[in-house]
Amino acid sequence: MTDLADKTCLVTGAGSGIGRAMSRAFAEAGARVVVCDINEVSARRTAAEIGSAALAVPADVGDEASVNALVDRAIGEYGRIDVLCNNAGILDTMALPAEISVQTWDRVLRVNLSGTFLLTRAVLPYMLGQGGGAIINTASEAGIRGGAAGVAYTASKHGVVGLTRSVAWAYAKDGIRCNAILPGPTETGIGESSGGFDPAGAARLGPVLALGERLAQPENMASVAVFLASDAAAFINGALVPVDGGWSAA
Repeated sequence: MTDLADKTCLVTGAGSGIGRAMSRAFAEAGARVVVCDINEVSARRTAAEIGSAALAVPADVGDEASVNALVDRAIGEYGRIDVLCNNAGILDTMALPAEISVQTWDRVLRVNLSGTFLLTRAVLPYMLGQGGGAIINTASEAGIRGGAAGVAYTASKHGVVGLTRSVAWAYAKDGIRCNAILPGPTETGIGESSGGFDPAGAARLGPVLALGERLAQPENMASVAVFLASDAAAFINGALVPVDGGWSAA
């Protein structure tokens, strides 16, 4: 039921962390994988680990022209996109609302939310034309909580949750499913994307983040993504799936 043979999966942010683990897991399930990352070297490294079933395509998910070129390349190579994993994301500085800069706000929303929207919009016509598909968004515990990250990241991931539900509702009758994974604290390099943390914000958020005593591994998210992409999840649509070891239950 989780066999993805003859499927084409497009994964963003696939050069490292969760996206890299997802790409490998999709390939192990039999899929062809379009490995997308803004860092071409990282994308090629992930693709090389997978082998002939992978195609590395560098792209900036926050730029419409870059997104359209990415999707055109995927369709040109494989003819279809069965699974879209909107995984690319960056962290903010954990600054509180009165302290965050407009530049940081714009940067985080551009990648995390606009990037997810742009890829979804670009892929939907092909999924509609082929009679279905699965979209999996990497949201976050910050998408359902107010104190799990800084304001820009929190707002962006709440937006991803809303986008997930809207797409699921709009295209359910067309055979397109859209679900979101909500990772808790996970061992990735996303912290490097922040450019440094605001001391006051980090201190305020520290007690909440400490509740996630165990760090998840990227592979924990990848296995859920394979399930959501597969026929085993054929009637799951619009779901938010916490993958946090029970952190959200506290």
